[in-house]
Amino acid sequence: MKPSKLLLAALTLSSLSLSGLHAENPIVGGGAMLPSTNIVANAANSKDHTTLVAAVKAAGLVETLSSPGPFTVFAPTNAAFEALPDGTVEMLLKPENKDKLVAVLTYHVVTGDVSAEKLAAEITKTGGKAKLKTVNGEVLVASSPSPGKINLTDSKGKVATVTIADVKQSNGVIHVIDSVLLP
Repeated sequence: MKPSKLLLAALTLSSLSLSGLHAENPIVGGGAMLPSTNIVANAANSKDHTTLVAAVKAAGLVETLSSPGPFTVFAPTNAAFEALPDGTVEMLLKPENKDKLVAVLTYHVVTGDVSAEKLAAEITKTGGKAKLKTVNGEVLVASSPSPGKINLTDSKGKVATVTIADVKQSNGVIHVIDSVLLP
């Protein structure tokens, strides 16, 4: 093979490998989720998570969720926040309610890198319900109502479903959920 053809073949293989890196993670909210980028930076790329990003900033959690972690974040979409009772998000974003906002947001975070596969295995191992201790100290209950589906139940009995699992980050993993969980 001529050197120019060898170089072209190497470049083609290299670009296929690089595109494979991007294919590891799904596109979320129209934005590429790069496994080499941290949780906050990736979430900021998602049009579906602008409310979550604004809340993380208002709560002063950007530095924490940008740190090495690892963290598992159950990330509610904008639609999930919109489904809360009228005025809830606005109330939580007020400076005087920062502690409440921090409590809600940290209820969506678990220390460690918990993939959907690990979570499903734990659900099976514990007879159908796995307890996850969140960063705020409260518990979420994970269950699998059908193969490949994971639900989370909060302390008030509200259920959120993982709609996009295993979005790898440099400091953990994000699982997109369809409801806001409340401690």
